[in-house]
Amino acid sequence: MTIAARALNGLLMILLPLALGLFLARRLGTPWRLYWVGAVTFVTSQALHLPFNSLALRPALARFGLQGQFSGWPLALTAMAYGLSSGIFEEGARYLVYRYWLREARTWHQALMFGAGHGGIEAVLTGLLVLYALLQALALRGADLSILVPAEQLAQAQAQLQAYWATPWPIVLLGALERAFSLVLHLTLAVLVLQSFTRSRARWLGAAILWHALANALALMAVSLWGAYAAEALLGALALASLGIIFALRGGEPPAQAPPAGGMAPPPPPSLSPTQGPLSPEALEDSRYA
Repeated sequence: MTIAARALNGLLMILLPLALGLFLARRLGTPWRLYWVGAVTFVTSQALHLPFNSLALRPALARFGLQGQFSGWPLALTAMAYGLSSGIFEEGARYLVYRYWLREARTWHQALMFGAGHGGIEAVLTGLLVLYALLQALALRGADLSILVPAEQLAQAQAQLQAYWATPWPIVLLGALERAFSLVLHLTLAVLVLQSFTRSRARWLGAAILWHALANALALMAVSLWGAYAAEALLGALALASLGIIFALRGGEPPAQAPPAGGMAPPPPPSLSPTQGPLSPEALEDSRYA
């Protein structure tokens, strides 16, 4: 049962985001290109985010005696620091992609597809790591670890392998559930950052960073204080709140210009000779969001 649960956990992490992208493409008619741009955005953000955490954030937390704290205010400060780090790098990357790469993506539907790719590639990569860990554990199961690892690391390796197989299967499947909740969060964040352009207010980027940081920090605190089940329950509540944000912002796009009553506008009188033709839709888009 444990092997099947671990395999299912990894497969669900891979299949759920792909199914979400397929649903959005078919239901909303959004192009897959936005999905893949979202995936590239996540990978690029992590190329800067992970080194920052390793080289700057962790040493800073250790300097103030916060690294490795699992209770009280030290835990809260540590969780918020890591949450802000994730929010700044990922939402900053989303903003820059909207600004310079996806200049035409200014609708709610497009934001959802972009967010699905961003969160989707994270889930897929996590699922691949889960399956790789399962293959490694299967290969080492029953093997003589004293031949494979140095003597000073033998006890640690044995303890890790024992803990891996001792994890109950319901706990194992929480990983896929967490990825599903995370996908909803990424959809919300993509919609929030989009408001910086459709509403011309930079505070929406700040709101996305803070929502991202809050979700990450609360999850880290919950799993440290109350365990995996409580953490997933909290993430589920945040996912429901995120769904509310998504649908609340559905009508936040700039309204389309309504045609005049009676159909097409009448042509100008013959005596008038316009010196400039009508603007193209592309030009209107550029002027609206420049």
